[in-house]
Amino acid sequence: MILVVTGTGTDVGKTVVTAAVAALAAAGGARVAVLKPAQTGVGPDEPGDLADVTRLVPGVATRELGRFPDPLAPATAARRAGAAPVCAAAAAAAARELEADADLVLVEGAGGLLVRFTDDGDTLADVAAALRAPVLVVTAAGLGTLNTSELTAEALARRGLDCLGFVVGSWPAEPGLAERCNLHDLPVVTGARLLGAVPEGAGALAPGEFVTVARHSLAAELGGGWQTPDA
Repeated sequence: MILVVTGTGTDVGKTVVTAAVAALAAAGGARVAVLKPAQTGVGPDEPGDLADVTRLVPGVATRELGRFPDPLAPATAARRAGAAPVCAAAAAAAARELEADADLVLVEGAGGLLVRFTDDGDTLADVAAALRAPVLVVTAAGLGTLNTSELTAEALARRGLDCLGFVVGSWPAEPGLAERCNLHDLPVVTGARLLGAVPEGAGALAPGEFVTVARHSLAAELGGGWQTPDA
């Protein structure tokens, strides 16, 4: 199975959620691979998102197709670096290659669903379409998340892509009124299930602690036991 992981924007917790899904699958005995088509904002010898995944989920297979130092959209970062961008077809082909030796392949995007990989307009949505893969959306907890989440759900629906559901990528230790209300409102505005809320700071945990937190933070569809508070 291939699952595409996107976000409603940057810094919403995509990598930690990707690692959490991988951790639960691996704990259940699945062979897991994580593909990062384009990594931006990281130098050649610096650890990127996949380093965080392998630290949290030891033994998971990983592959990165392109790395560009400027913290920009992949198409812009590749252009500024004078490097070839990563097109949707290449990303889809890499995912299929990884699937040959994996039970689950997670494809983690950069930023949001429609962030451009190439100047021709390739996006993560095109990768999902080429793979006919469901899309898991990671969103923020607080104010503004209903708008960006609904826009992402609308973009997925317009393209005929299957939205597996939404996960809050960084749930605060002391949620306010907006955060608590959003747990109820997110499924309403997106028309998709809310499949978890990963606590802020989870990415700093040791692997054993992390898989336990993942199990309590993700719903049954993702291998965990999380339920919405009003369920």
